[in-house]
Amino acid sequence: MKSSTLIVLLILLIFFVISFLTNILGPIIPDLIQSFDLSIGLAGFLPFAFFVAYGVMSVPSGVLVEKYREKRVLLWAFLLAFAGALLFAVMPGFSVALLSLFLIGIGMAMLQVVINPLLRVAGGEAHFAFNSVLAQLFFGGASFLSPLLYSYLVQHVHSGDSSPLLNLLNRLVPASLKWISLYWVFAVIALGMVLVIGLVRFPEVELKEDERIDTGSAFGDLLRNRTVWLFFFGIFAYVGTEQGIANWISKFLQIYHGVDPATTGASVISYFWGLLTVGCLLGLGLLKFFDSRVVLRLFTAGAIVSLLAALFGPREVALYAFPATGFFASVMWSIVVSLALNSVPHHHGTFSGILCTGIAGGALVPLVIGGLAELVGLRLAMLFLLLTLGYIFSITVWAKPLVTNATVKSLKEVFS
Repeated sequence: MKSSTLIVLLILLIFFVISFLTNILGPIIPDLIQSFDLSIGLAGFLPFAFFVAYGVMSVPSGVLVEKYREKRVLLWAFLLAFAGALLFAVMPGFSVALLSLFLIGIGMAMLQVVINPLLRVAGGEAHFAFNSVLAQLFFGGASFLSPLLYSYLVQHVHSGDSSPLLNLLNRLVPASLKWISLYWVFAVIALGMVLVIGLVRFPEVELKEDERIDTGSAFGDLLRNRTVWLFFFGIFAYVGTEQGIANWISKFLQIYHGVDPATTGASVISYFWGLLTVGCLLGLGLLKFFDSRVVLRLFTAGAIVSLLAALFGPREVALYAFPATGFFASVMWSIVVSLALNSVPHHHGTFSGILCTGIAGGALVPLVIGGLAELVGLRLAMLFLLLTLGYIFSITVWAKPLVTNATVKSLKEVFS
């Protein structure tokens, strides 16, 4: 029992670290543009390099787990993240940044494949739903905190502060690239995770049928299924929306409202992720009373209204409306995935692998926005997100799940 609790805590920590490393791009994009003299279009290749790794590695990671088991794949994943972060910290530059982000992205994709089945076994199937929600809270908490760490480091490195950590970073980081200190922190965290995982004994994980990835006949059957493709593009649209907003918030506020990316810009992104986490909890409650398609419809409409208010409203409105888009985006991932899995009767493990490759939407959509921004400006370019949100809204119309989510008729049923 003690060993199982330790594994669950380790998995929660892994969720935290994945988010901590993944969702920092948005706050630092203005610094990357300034430090490496990039155009907005070129800056769009930075999230592309990271998220395209999910498209490349999600299905192969499932094969690696079955062949080499969970512990070894976790170690490889964090070693790749360590190598990527250290490479960028030691040799900062645009081309190195692309390679670094791709290596970290591959590591994060490998981790995502391992940890859910491991959490089911370590915590027990009876507690899996609770532990999954808890894991999402850890994930959201890290997304909230990482922009704040960035803001702290940028304000205190080479500022005369004499703490031992800052003195060390002062020696490692050029005064003109204070934000690079974040990647030294990432390298240390990833190496620490390698050491921790190396010391922990892992349980034997027997994958359930709906967790296995079959790259043979099942894969071919699913690729011939129109519903599979429709939901793949649903995940693609969601992650593209999430990253398209998060990665360009700070730069948008800097261009149109003169907001400092290292302080107010970072705070707005932090609250975007914080409200996305809070919205998950509210969404869980609403799904007890309403069909998931109705909830998705309402939240998607809210996201569209919030996005338009953020793009065309005054500064004060934008500072609140951008985080509001995070709140309304909160239920999209879980509802689209559940509708997808409930719309196909078999091969759920393989289908999940195909859906995870849709995370590559986080690569393409920010890149498209960056390219469009070169032509029409960032404000109009971000209207491209209306297409991805419109596609998510369309799911609420055409989705016909074989099983709908269970709902209650009254509060009495909740407590009975």
